[in-house]
Amino acid sequence: MTALAGLYYLVAALAVTMWLWRDPVSRLVAANPYDSDQFTWYFRYAATAVEHLRLPALTTDGMNAPQGVNLMWNTPMLLPGVLLAPLTLLAGPQVSLTLLMTVGFAGSATAMFAVLRRWDVSVPAAATAGVVYGFSPALIQSAQGHYDLQFAVLPPLIIDAITRLATGRRGAGRRAAARCGAWLGLLIAAQILTAEELLFDAGIAALAVLAVLAAARPRAARRRAGDVLAGAAAAAVVAGAIAGYPLWEQFLGPVRQHGSPFLPDHYKNDLAGFARPSSSMLLHTHGSATFAAAFQGRLPEYLAYLGWPMLIVLALAAVVAWRQLAVRAVAITFVALEVASLGGTLLAGGHAHPWLTLPWYWVQSLPVAGSAIPDRFSIRADGAAAALLALGMDAALARWPGVQLPTERRPPGRWLAGRRFPVRWAVAAAVVVAVAPIVPRPLPAGSSIDGPAGWTAAFAALRLPAGAHVLVVPVPVSTFTEPLRWQAETGVPSSMFGGYFMGPDRDGQAATDGTGLSAGGWYLNRLWEESSADRAAAAYARRAHLTPSAAQVRAQLAAWHPAAVVAVTTSHTALGRYLAALLGPPTVSAGSVLGWRLATPKR
Repeated sequence: MTALAGLYYLVAALAVTMWLWRDPVSRLVAANPYDSDQFTWYFRYAATAVEHLRLPALTTDGMNAPQGVNLMWNTPMLLPGVLLAPLTLLAGPQVSLTLLMTVGFAGSATAMFAVLRRWDVSVPAAATAGVVYGFSPALIQSAQGHYDLQFAVLPPLIIDAITRLATGRRGAGRRAAARCGAWLGLLIAAQILTAEELLFDAGIAALAVLAVLAAARPRAARRRAGDVLAGAAAAAVVAGAIAGYPLWEQFLGPVRQHGSPFLPDHYKNDLAGFARPSSSMLLHTHGSATFAAAFQGRLPEYLAYLGWPMLIVLALAAVVAWRQLAVRAVAITFVALEVASLGGTLLAGGHAHPWLTLPWYWVQSLPVAGSAIPDRFSIRADGAAAALLALGMDAALARWPGVQLPTERRPPGRWLAGRRFPVRWAVAAAVVVAVAPIVPRPLPAGSSIDGPAGWTAAFAALRLPAGAHVLVVPVPVSTFTEPLRWQAETGVPSSMFGGYFMGPDRDGQAATDGTGLSAGGWYLNRLWEESSADRAAAAYARRAHLTPSAAQVRAQLAAWHPAAVVAVTTSHTALGRYLAALLGPPTVSAGSVLGWRLATPKR
């Protein structure tokens, strides 16, 4: 049954991603090309490691040379990247990402279905919950470049394993607990190597569920304590054996950081966002889409929406089935996650209300929790909403099995012969009304920027040694990510300055782009932008108000000490003339790429 449900979910996932599959090599979800470019780089990096018969190193100077980047502080999705390496090498990283997204939708839905069936939820209710979770507004919005968040397959399985361990369901005793703990440890390790943030969010959801269970049945909780400890020990052993070294590299390795790179209390849900759909939903208005587009966290973080019909039906489900412990646990968890998603202070209708502090305010300053982004709790909350809806459906049918129609008045035909016909149709109608507002549109597709003509030929002509540090212009940063995609699509250069990553600033504080780009680097990017037909990053580039002197730029080049400078430009542009004045005539001119081979790099 689970396999059949998964097949149906896969068909739905293909419908949602249909415009991407028209040209999977170059099409990506529109609206967030920067993060998409970054993920293509990560997948190429993992595939290159597999191609050389090794696992990806956790610290690399493939970007941000020579200091490098600690991948565990970033979102490289190492496990999916390794598993999809053959496809990446054969068809390119964007194909792998599109496949990952499609599997993310179908797999998340299937995971929710399988978990609920394990807990004896009926097939129709579990199937509906799979749709609500796997294609939830939060996952649809996350598909805009946040591949790590959209692939939400493992969290339902993790929460299920924790709950089974705590309740002793499907087996009691230390051996059963140890087996369940080992499975949990395997899931935890896989999630660490896929997206650590989803593991944290799943842990918060699991804590809420366990708190409700323990409060409702304290004696049972005390009886299970020994088995739970045995299972937790098994989970720690398995997870530590697999993910222990990556975690050591993250927190004790050479390129470590502390804190969060994001402004506190910025990426949080707007209270009005629960009822105002974005343009990603099939049913939306111009006003609601405009409101979503103006969200302070931008569209990929607009995760709150569920719609009034769904919220009302969920409230009714909780009321109808409140006596069931599972319903109480799921309902309280749903509310707790949604409240946490609002952040530390209230944001309502686009207006901040800093005078009203919320529970997350007292949590966001704690270690680890301070790095979590509140609005992303909505992904777990949507999972709780799906489970609550399913439990409510079954509870309603069990409580009101239907009204017996008098024999002489019973309409003819087998399709009306069931005793439960009236309530079944009432429940089905309520579910349709609740789900209809969150039905998504097919994801809008955009095209990645084609690699510049002559890119590969220029590097071939430069004949750089393996691992040579190259200064690429534009210098890659979080808003000039094109070089990351060009490198991902071609495999060259093997190492370059700059990049789009999370790294330590000069004080060790986590920051986007680490210590940032120097004035000289920003000036080169501004010249490139002014010489390019692409104006996407123009406003951001003009933050470099000061024009450095030629001596300052030469000093920066001396500090970088690149093996080569490769600029995507021609000799007739302002950038080409500027670099020729600094470096002399180019060593290589191929298509729209100029290259200068410089001194042998320091190693």
